[in-house]
Amino acid sequence: MTTTATSPSHLGALEKQPATAIAGYGLGDFAMNLAFSMTTSFLLYYLTDVAGLTAAAVGTMFLVVRLWDAFTDLFAGRMVDKTMTRFGKFRPFILWFAVPVLFLSFLNFNVPSEGVKWLGVFEWQLDDAGKLLYAYLAYAILGLVYSLINIPYGSLASAMTQSVNERAKLVASRAFGSAIGGVFLAYVVAPQISALQKTAPKLAADADAAAKAAYEAAKIVYRQNVQNVFTVTTLLFILIGSVAYFLTFLWCREAVVRTTPKVSIKETFETLRHNKPLAYLCAASFFYLIGLFAVGGSTAYYARYVLGDIGQTANMVLVNSGIALLITPVIPWIIKKLGKKTVFQWCGIFTIIGGIALAFVPSGAIALALVFLAVKGIGASLINTVMFGLEADTVEFGEWKSGKRSEGATYAIFSFTRKVTQSIGGAVGAWALAIGGYLSASASNPNPVQPESAIFAIKFTIGILPAICAAIAMLIFWRYPLTDKLFGSIRDENEARKIALAAEAVQSD
Repeated sequence: MTTTATSPSHLGALEKQPATAIAGYGLGDFAMNLAFSMTTSFLLYYLTDVAGLTAAAVGTMFLVVRLWDAFTDLFAGRMVDKTMTRFGKFRPFILWFAVPVLFLSFLNFNVPSEGVKWLGVFEWQLDDAGKLLYAYLAYAILGLVYSLINIPYGSLASAMTQSVNERAKLVASRAFGSAIGGVFLAYVVAPQISALQKTAPKLAADADAAAKAAYEAAKIVYRQNVQNVFTVTTLLFILIGSVAYFLTFLWCREAVVRTTPKVSIKETFETLRHNKPLAYLCAASFFYLIGLFAVGGSTAYYARYVLGDIGQTANMVLVNSGIALLITPVIPWIIKKLGKKTVFQWCGIFTIIGGIALAFVPSGAIALALVFLAVKGIGASLINTVMFGLEADTVEFGEWKSGKRSEGATYAIFSFTRKVTQSIGGAVGAWALAIGGYLSASASNPNPVQPESAIFAIKFTIGILPAICAAIAMLIFWRYPLTDKLFGSIRDENEARKIALAAEAVQSD
């Protein structure tokens, strides 16, 4: 198939996006992160050190449930491509599932455990098997509902505009909203946990019966206080996140014309079968994101056991998110100058340099660790932003090849890849702790001393693993075929085809 250019004046989705639309799209990812980043950053810590499950058990759960999440993405993509309402194809899902996804996040951080009240009110305690089953079910249902809101949200950018520059603004706003959500999350949760850990009860070796009884009572109060942090925080997120989702629904509009509002399964596979840019993007993202998602669960451990205070989690997130906040506003300019392919190809260098250095930072060297975390964060910010713009471009390529537009299925395939890497990355992080001999906190020992092997596992997961994964991803992406110039030509031909079909329909009438 050859490409032909048409006059930009003929194209119906190149107009400048209003400020409310750009802000509204960013608010969507802010809300996503209240549920998503809460689980990636704190669920492993919560399940091991508050609910009392072992790192190995949680690692296996992450692998199983996140693989399930990957298939729920495909289901959600199919549901999106079958849907068309008076509000559009994607926006209704954001409205329907906003409150459910945030409420399910709340349930994930309220596992009925010894010494704590479920939902802060009810005396419901489960044994280890019951707690693990609860965690599986709560996390699996969260994954399903999250797919039903995330797939439409991610697909929305490709339906709002076909302009390279305007899409760059949307994905930059998305990254900005995500970063704000990360900072907000860290500064709400981590400092409270850090302050509580300093009050954790200790028992002297020669304690008498009265001291032991007081210690047991203090442990119950301590565990309940930690649980209360997660209960109140996730309740707060339901309120804030629901408002943000509603503004996304209200301010974002679908403008790209479709020749067919609904796409059959056969047409979906025809769209995806020859989409080589999507295949290369998914393959490169597979490796980039394994390293990225492994880091999420290790951050709290690195702060506590390498930097010496879990409260440093907030500073680590602030550095990562601060870099994103600084660099995101200039990403559209960077893309305009270099192109999305070039940016995505080479930003892994920052991950490699920062990651390797971060793994060898001496214990307690907080300032040095934050410097290398910032270097690593530059790569993560660029990767996370540009990949969503690249995914939107592959929608146009698929339409060019098949004549059918399938945003839902295309984003579902991309998100399927992300969920598989989330599964593998999260499991690798937890398994590395288990292999390193990490000691989970328990009712009898809320502050265990970790062996050196566990400390090395934490450093490997947060630094060396992402560096290795980034190097592999850069090699794969070398063959990605869709430049911004070629994308513009493909987009113009797609629109010319639509104009011709519309003219034929008028003549036949």
